[in-house]
Amino acid sequence: MQETPAILVLENGSIYRGTAFGHTSEASGEVVFNTSLTGYQEILTDPSYAGQMVVMTYPLIGNYGITPNDNESSKIWASALIVREASNVYSNFESTRSLDETLKEAGVMGLAGIDTRKLVREIREKGAMRGVISTLTDDVEALKAKALAIPEMTGLDLVSTVTTDASYTVDNEEASYHVVAFDYGIKTNILRQLKAEGCRVTVVTAKTTAEEVLALNPDGVFLSNGPGDPFAVTYAIDTIRELAARNSKLPIFGICLGHQLLSLAFGAKTYKLKFGHHGANHPVKNLMNSTIEITSQNHGFAVEMDTLPGDLELTHKNLYDLTVEGVRHRELPCFSVQYHPEAAPGPHDSHYLFKEFTELMDAAKN
Repeated sequence: MQETPAILVLENGSIYRGTAFGHTSEASGEVVFNTSLTGYQEILTDPSYAGQMVVMTYPLIGNYGITPNDNESSKIWASALIVREASNVYSNFESTRSLDETLKEAGVMGLAGIDTRKLVREIREKGAMRGVISTLTDDVEALKAKALAIPEMTGLDLVSTVTTDASYTVDNEEASYHVVAFDYGIKTNILRQLKAEGCRVTVVTAKTTAEEVLALNPDGVFLSNGPGDPFAVTYAIDTIRELAARNSKLPIFGICLGHQLLSLAFGAKTYKLKFGHHGANHPVKNLMNSTIEITSQNHGFAVEMDTLPGDLELTHKNLYDLTVEGVRHRELPCFSVQYHPEAAPGPHDSHYLFKEFTELMDAAKN
């Protein structure tokens, strides 16, 4: 098979030459790296990666193909996938097609054959940068100019581009709880976990109002993960604040972007991390019981520790950089974590958080 030359140019002018797989044309976005050894399918279909091109640090990607049941949403959201080696052969009893075929069909570019270790080191040293991958031109200056023209992630509301068009229900015949889940970019495995804990879930759009949520008479409210700058999602922050004010007994549980939005609603501030946390191996200390959890993470922003209001108690801390990983309200049944307890891909250390959510809903009923 004839290889198609491709070039990645970062906003600072750095050049990485390789070959294209998947779709061939041009792709752009913020370049971030993920340290997971597996889970490329879940990563590609995670709406939190909207607007980003993902570099996989593990050198061989695609060797177990694509399994339809492992999708985290209905489409690929990542702008492009960058790898050291894209496997032409795949083997998995559940797989139905190759990574290359899937990217082609989705119109998503892949770049292989570059020194991903060098690229990751550059991102770690200089921070996440905008970039362009192209098979159409070799003009470095033109591609650099395109990279610089990409909107910066800070101040960008991407939630409105990934949220569901209309509300829908995840039925559960054995449900003990009714949860309203805001879709800021929700992952399928979150819905599976909620269902496994006995929840019937009504998934609503990101701009659903507090009044509309309360009219559904939920036992609890879930705030999902999602892409972009949380501070820009002002409508969600206002709604969360109003929900907490109008029903002080309503349990609220947030994950990732949902954690940031909950923190903002109670008065904290957020900031952009240098290169974000993306991987399935991040150690987090649970300050409530002094245990360590290995967690799955995917976020470019974080809650600023020094701005946590007195109403919010720090519950979890990242052991890599000591950033905020979890909070809970001291009086209201509201809590959140920065990482992904549903962990797809990743470890299952934090599944207990879904049980804590149902326990809060039980307490609210009594």
